[in-house]
Amino acid sequence: MRMLWTSRVIGAPALDAWPILTDPVAWPTWGPSVRSATIDGPELELGTTGSVVTFAGVRLPFEITAFEPGRRWKWRVAGLPATDHVITDLGNHSCEVAFGVPVVAAPYLAVCRVALRRIGMLVAETKGATP
Repeated sequence: MRMLWTSRVIGAPALDAWPILTDPVAWPTWGPSVRSATIDGPELELGTTGSVVTFAGVRLPFEITAFEPGRRWKWRVAGLPATDHVITDLGNHSCEVAFGVPVVAAPYLAVCRVALRRIGMLVAETKGATP
């Protein structure tokens, strides 16, 4: 499936940003389309299922369909391919966080850009990094 991407460089190591991306409790703090999220299990990993409540109050099931610890996770929401989340450590205390969306969801890239900015701010708040 062809994906469209947007990314942001954050002035912190990937290890500082990864926990924010993989903690469902944190998703509403950076994801404009997420009101809450829960997982069926102790942590995010390949095959994890759960549910996400959208900003509109709709509860949707999800499944993690790709997972590389410290690097990437991707999911299906309501049975449809959804966002791919990738972190690349750039060295020198910086990383790039990137989101990919299916071509049919191209307008969602605007939401992803807001999320990337918020992730940068959250990492800066918790680790004293550069957003």
